[in-house]
Amino acid sequence: MLFQLEGSQAVARAVALCRPKIVCAYPITPQTHIVEGLGELVRSGKLTDCEYINVESEMGALSVAIGSEAAGVRSYTATSSQGLLYMMEAVYNASGMELPIVMTLGNRAIGAPINIWNDHTDAMSVRDAGWIMLFAETNQEAVDLHIQAFKIAEKVKCPVMVCVDGFILTHAYERVDLPTQEEVDDFLPLYDPHISLDPKNPKAIGTMVPPGYFMEVRCLAHKKQIDALGVVECVGNKFKEKFGRDSGGLVREYNLEKAKTVIVTMGSVAGTIKDTIDELNEKGGKYGVLSIVSYRPFPTEAIQNALKNAKKVVVLEKAFAVGIGGILFQEISLALKNTKTEVKSVIAGLGGRAITADMIKEYLNSKNHDDMVFLGLNKEVIEKEYMPLGKESCKCKNGF
Repeated sequence: MLFQLEGSQAVARAVALCRPKIVCAYPITPQTHIVEGLGELVRSGKLTDCEYINVESEMGALSVAIGSEAAGVRSYTATSSQGLLYMMEAVYNASGMELPIVMTLGNRAIGAPINIWNDHTDAMSVRDAGWIMLFAETNQEAVDLHIQAFKIAEKVKCPVMVCVDGFILTHAYERVDLPTQEEVDDFLPLYDPHISLDPKNPKAIGTMVPPGYFMEVRCLAHKKQIDALGVVECVGNKFKEKFGRDSGGLVREYNLEKAKTVIVTMGSVAGTIKDTIDELNEKGGKYGVLSIVSYRPFPTEAIQNALKNAKKVVVLEKAFAVGIGGILFQEISLALKNTKTEVKSVIAGLGGRAITADMIKEYLNSKNHDDMVFLGLNKEVIEKEYMPLGKESCKCKNGF
């Protein structure tokens, strides 16, 4: 059924259709409306057999979800930015205990300086935590990926993080198609937990592992993530068969057949890029777009297949590692290391900076590209504030 909804409310309704029994809620912008929406659904009786728990912190939110999943019930929470950092210990614990929690990450910059607007720095801070990470391009994809996320998590026995661009998607009103409860029930079976702690049958999870076994534990976690690539793809295909929408899977290809230059990206900016290359292609350009849906596990083979005919790849991303450069860029470069494909890095949209079609066209039409470009950078500010450390600053004095 079609609705005109704010992205957060659409996600809340999609999660409710998955029948969680525990929702752990602690608000932080821009995910607040999601947990508020779920709270209203529980209060009004539209979401039944679900306990809505107001917790005292983000650490408490994920800790409660860990406890409820360990007790054998389907659980959900949401967070953003600094909230994700505050729950970091629990993020690693959830994956280490193989608990299929689903969590929405309303992507937002990390301070200082304080910034509440969108980029992907928060997601990148947990890229190695052992969670499956899916990125939505639109609010329709956000709805669909959450429904798929519960199925994936419970099949792989691994938590899933659905990344939804803060404000750009969470606060945007768009038309979304919400399935019926019967359709979701048919796609997502009743929860059959692989772990269910019971005082009558005591057992322990998450206990201490000595050096003689810890490496094996991590190796097994890695193998499980690699196996999850097939599950993510399979669930996406089954969702498409049932609902008629190609909104899951590993990657999303756009106009790659004749493209010589392909822009690789994640999240909502893909829409702007697609519109831009459509305009350029009408004038004789040969551009395509590859959107990464499953960032973790990283779909190396799918990326290699998608980019096999590209002469040049431009990785446009909303995060970077200070001191080395683009994070997604490094991973794409590694995937293409045995090819002759030229790979360039574009950092854009940090802290909510607008990414416009004109910016993208200007970059693509320029002849000389540095290895890393900050799109839309105010160079006057940099020239005014940046004072490079010369060789003289490295001379030691008084033993320092």
